[in-house]
Amino acid sequence: MRLAEKVAVVTGGASGMGLETVRKFAAEGAKVVIADFNEQTGAEAAADGTAKGFDVSFIKTDVAREHDIEAMCAHALSTYGRLDVLFNNAGVGGAIGPITETTVEDWDYTFDVLAKGVFLGIKHATKIMRRQGTGGSIINTASVAGLSGDAGPLVYSAAKAAVINLSKSAAVELALDRIRVNAICPGYIATPLTHTGDLEGIQRAFAKSQPWPDFGRGEHIAGVALFLASDDSQFVTGEAIVVDGGLTAEGPARSRRFPKNAPRNSRYSGVTKGSTGVTNDLRKLDATEPTSDAD
Repeated sequence: MRLAEKVAVVTGGASGMGLETVRKFAAEGAKVVIADFNEQTGAEAAADGTAKGFDVSFIKTDVAREHDIEAMCAHALSTYGRLDVLFNNAGVGGAIGPITETTVEDWDYTFDVLAKGVFLGIKHATKIMRRQGTGGSIINTASVAGLSGDAGPLVYSAAKAAVINLSKSAAVELALDRIRVNAICPGYIATPLTHTGDLEGIQRAFAKSQPWPDFGRGEHIAGVALFLASDDSQFVTGEAIVVDGGLTAEGPARSRRFPKNAPRNSRYSGVTKGSTGVTNDLRKLDATEPTSDAD
């Protein structure tokens, strides 16, 4: 098993991507602490894991409170004797709406959970991992919203951008301790955070939002988290790994916005040379050659 004898903590581990990761880690042999603000779902997740034969436990955690993060790490030590992996995954949608209508309180709440929570997790996990002297892996949930200006709400996007840079900076600082720090940047993942009751509707919408024909699921993130937690990624640190079904690769989605000019619909092949003064080198495609699904 890829995580045999390792101890992992997963914040936001009672639902969505976090819960899928808890299950994946536990199935690969890890002892897992489920840290979550929701006491009911946290207890249920722990009970379900125990019933499946996994070695899991739960502690209620507000990641924005340093005392709670300290208690979370202390719980891992007192229950399992060490800490090898921390997945700073807890998140909220946070502030929404125009910047002119965003209150300082909403900004602070969003950054407290999404950015300060990651900072506190890195801070206190590092203290333990350094004492152990065997290195470790810290994984942070960022987002494709932190990579551009129009993939999520403004404050959420700013906080996720902070997580990406914090991950890179911490990776440099902690490299000599053999503590790896990486971020995962999910695209549109159908979780309780996103579907708010209309799971089928959000699945259909998300499946159409990127080149890959299937919608994103929590297990897709859990698989990458497993890679980053395991020794398979022992030379990977300071990375922001995008898991989005090709969403960011597609960029401005020119083929969707201007379908007549899309490569699949084009009647020409070759190269255009803009304002260089050099003639474009184009050839007209055979009229019998299929150029789109409709042809």
